Amino acid sequence: MSDHTPAALKVIRARGVLAPATTAIILGTGLGPLADEAQNAIAIPFADLPGFPQSGVSGHAGRLVIGDIAGVRVALLQGRAHYYERGDARAMAAPLDTLAALGVTTLILTNACGGLREDWPPGSLVALSDHINYSGMDPLIGVAADTRFVSMTNAYDPALRARMHRAARAAGVPLHEGVYMWFSGPSFETPAEICMARILGADLVGMSTVPEVILARHLGMRVAAVSMITNFGAGMHGASPSHGETKEVAAQGGIALKALIRAFLGTHDDA
Repeated sequence: MSDHTPAALKVIRARGVLAPATTAIILGTGLGPLADEAQNAIAIPFADLPGFPQSGVSGHAGRLVIGDIAGVRVALLQGRAHYYERGDARAMAAPLDTLAALGVTTLILTNACGGLREDWPPGSLVALSDHINYSGMDPLIGVAADTRFVSMTNAYDPALRARMHRAARAAGVPLHEGVYMWFSGPSFETPAEICMARILGADLVGMSTVPEVILARHLGMRVAAVSMITNFGAGMHGASPSHGETKEVAAQGGIALKALIRAFLGTHDDA
């Protein structure tokens, strides 16, 4: 358990969160408004929670929201910390540890990303089937126990992914499936790096998510992830990505993501 977890839990309990939440959702750049879907919600700023990140990235509200969506009690993180902010791959360790202590066993990750497939335009949603850790950083470096040797086979839970596809069909939301390559950022990838990523089998590129997947698997959580493509990779169709473009397209595509998440929470693995 993180050193910060008992103190963070004390704050959460003091704000009136008494019932456990078994599902958590981390909301990426421009996707924070999904938390507005939560009913009977309790919102706590990250600044009030020991160990939670003080993100300096626009498009991240920095709040923990616990409430009900589609009749399911969920914990939503409006924003995340990225490796590039402080050079710390463990930036999300304390929040995830706190979620585990709250009873979370299923983690849904969302992000805004660059697309490498010509037939997947900006606005497309993609369920992650695997990732490539191009940065080489790992949040379990320095963990002094054999638990650090986490298997990453099926890190993106196949049953949860199948459930996500069923939810997409039920909601009438197109959903692709692909591989995400993690670059450290904060600079966007070069056209040559995009070419390399495509050759290596990546369908998407981005600056988040992978450290959280590793940490969540270390905690024994089941993981699913959905990326929203906000731009083509550098050099594709003359693309030159910007953070402003990322936020704008993510906000526009948030309607489809909301519908997908609502449908996902309303289904079950054995549906």
